[in-house]
Amino acid sequence: MDENSLLTERFEEHRSHLRAVSYRMLGSLAEADDAVQEAWLRLNRSDVSDVENLGGWLTTVVSRVCLNLLRSRESRREDPMEAYPSDPVVSRADALGPGGPVDPEQEALLADSVGLALLVVLDQLAPAERLAFVLHDLFAVPFDEIAPMIEKSPAATRQLASRARRRVKGAPVVPEADLTRQRRVVDAFLAATRGGNFDALVTLLHPDVVLRADKAVGPTPAPVLVRGAVTVATGAMAAMQRARSTAPALVDGVVGLAMAPLGRLFLVLGFTIEDGLITEIDVVAEPERLGALELAALDV
Repeated sequence: MDENSLLTERFEEHRSHLRAVSYRMLGSLAEADDAVQEAWLRLNRSDVSDVENLGGWLTTVVSRVCLNLLRSRESRREDPMEAYPSDPVVSRADALGPGGPVDPEQEALLADSVGLALLVVLDQLAPAERLAFVLHDLFAVPFDEIAPMIEKSPAATRQLASRARRRVKGAPVVPEADLTRQRRVVDAFLAATRGGNFDALVTLLHPDVVLRADKAVGPTPAPVLVRGAVTVATGAMAAMQRARSTAPALVDGVVGLAMAPLGRLFLVLGFTIEDGLITEIDVVAEPERLGALELAALDV
């Protein structure tokens, strides 16, 4: 076997790991594949004859690529609404990976396997916090190996990971029993919406339920106010595609839903639940309001 073939074979041994790291760092399958491809290109340009741990070397490379992408994303901080001018769907039609278009179904399944709520919370972290948490807590990379990537001391890196861990786990503001009851209703709401089960959805809604939505949800130029179980359920049915990239999360300490197509927080649904029925739904999509919310994953 020639040298190039051997290098390719060694890289392929680590591809799935590198993709897993990249996806949890970036929250986008297309960007994760791009980061892995960049790691491959850098490997081809480098002399790794003296590298004893190629997996560690590649993890460092792909992590730095992801860190640069996250920092670029922070500097741009594109308005998530740009990709969804009116009725947003799960993922961009033009999302491309190195091999062509990224399958929205594959992206949704991968998000479910990782935990969409976790990706939503990770997207709220600063790039260095995200890298420290993902590499240490999810992939057991020692702090002394992470520190040089973010130009921090191991102690400072440990603090970043600890701060991120607190953000990820969150702190509920209601008793566990109430959270369990809320979760049961919210899960049923999401399942009915995903499955297009109109009758099941109506049974979860109070007859006089009120839904309020930011004008950013679109396509109306003003905030939306909708009343009545049938009317609200009809609107939810129109958002079946959106539900594929939506997952339960703690929103300001109570159970809500967070939608994050391509791993980017797009909107949040807050619920008021009384006697097992949803009486109010607040749909938050304005960037300023989203930034003010405290979000945490329910299952980490």
